[in-house]
Amino acid sequence: MNPSSNLTPDKYGFCFDHSYSKLPEVLFSRANPKQFNNPSLVIFNAPLAKTLGLNTPAIKASGWACFSGQEIPAAAYPIAQAYAGHQFGGFNNLGDGRAILLGEHISPNATRVDVQLKGSGPTPYSRSGDGLAGLGPMLREYLMSEAMQALGVPTTRSLAVMLTGEVVYRAQPQSGALLTRVAASHIRVGTFQYASAINQVDVLKALAEYTISRHYSNIKNNPSPYVALLDAVIDSQASLIAKWMQFGFIHGVMNTDNMSIVGETIDYGPCAFLNAYSPNTVFSSIDQNGRYAFGNQPKMGEWNLTRFAESLLPLLAENREDAIRIATDSLNAYQTKYRDYWLDAMRKKLGLVNAEPSDLTLAEDLLMLMVKHQADFTNTFRQLNTTSQLEKSLVSDVSFQHWQKLWKERLSRQPLSMEQSVALMHANNPQVIPRNHLVEEVLEFAAQGNMASFHAFIEVLQTPYSKPINEKYLSGAGAGFDESYQTFCGT
Repeated sequence: MNPSSNLTPDKYGFCFDHSYSKLPEVLFSRANPKQFNNPSLVIFNAPLAKTLGLNTPAIKASGWACFSGQEIPAAAYPIAQAYAGHQFGGFNNLGDGRAILLGEHISPNATRVDVQLKGSGPTPYSRSGDGLAGLGPMLREYLMSEAMQALGVPTTRSLAVMLTGEVVYRAQPQSGALLTRVAASHIRVGTFQYASAINQVDVLKALAEYTISRHYSNIKNNPSPYVALLDAVIDSQASLIAKWMQFGFIHGVMNTDNMSIVGETIDYGPCAFLNAYSPNTVFSSIDQNGRYAFGNQPKMGEWNLTRFAESLLPLLAENREDAIRIATDSLNAYQTKYRDYWLDAMRKKLGLVNAEPSDLTLAEDLLMLMVKHQADFTNTFRQLNTTSQLEKSLVSDVSFQHWQKLWKERLSRQPLSMEQSVALMHANNPQVIPRNHLVEEVLEFAAQGNMASFHAFIEVLQTPYSKPINEKYLSGAGAGFDESYQTFCGT
């Protein structure tokens, strides 16, 4: 059966196209979501639905059936995508083991986005797994992705979470759930690794040309389009990871199958935000050796991009040695790209609009002082201009006092008043992040059927740069919480 496209919106407002399904069939398999007997809505993202041009009254009248797998929209063409990945350094053939792509929705502003059901049952890539998901991990992804969106970090979005009416058995039994995820793309570094691993250059070429046409059309006419694709992906990943570092976000599982080719944050499994600043922070229960610790994320981004470059080698040049040289030249630019993106973010966090050679040292010295005093990452940057609100041990440190003097001297050498500098800082340093203890608190209430605190938290996270009415959102849980805090993969 060949996929068909119907660019007329259906009764729910979905306007599906299926360009990915026109790629070689080795890159995907047909798969239908499981038919759950008693699904019910947990949360629906009405603002996102409006942006997508969906018919919310019709969706609601159907009992949210298009989000539960009970009803497959008429123009959908459900598939599971094949991909591979290095998982903690070890290569495996993978694929969507619990997710089904319904199609590519064309929104009213002509933006093309994937619509995927996650936790929708087994697929040909489930590898003996049940293909299901628990309520906690799906709500975590909803909350984290929407928080990242509000912070200005490129991310997949969450449209709805449904209870399936079934129990999912993991370490502990939990309520089954299904997430509707919206993404610019679900093509991953691991997708290219898969195309390379099957040793079919025509498939690899088709995937690369599709990615260029859909996501990087500005390089379509480049005389070396595959080199330009490598450069573009390197740039998008450098920019994304710099934003993670800007806000203290720890992805937790930076495997190559969890790295989007378009520079979006994807797959919110054991993710978290820093409280006390430490580059060695790991909150993932499965990252025993700190491979994906906060401070390692830029390095692991480069490692993943090297695997991407290896996948592209057959397209970069006919001679393998020439291809390796070309790839190496491109990869050598990553560190500079990342440093420039990160330093630009740090300047804004420090209220700086112009550049001076000493800015890197200024930013790094502050971070070292924060490590020394276990200072809160978010609050320290937000409160730099209000010494009385900073942690006492930091303020009383002679080294910090010297740093503060240098910082104020640096501010005086730019064409902004102190008030303007503070305004710039406040526009780039959030007051509110998804604090780990608060995330766990609202997820625990949700597991008991009480979504009130979850909704309240989401509302606060939508305006992260504004001071919330309730100050409980502004600080960490206190001594000892983060030392024992762990997040778990949602599989």
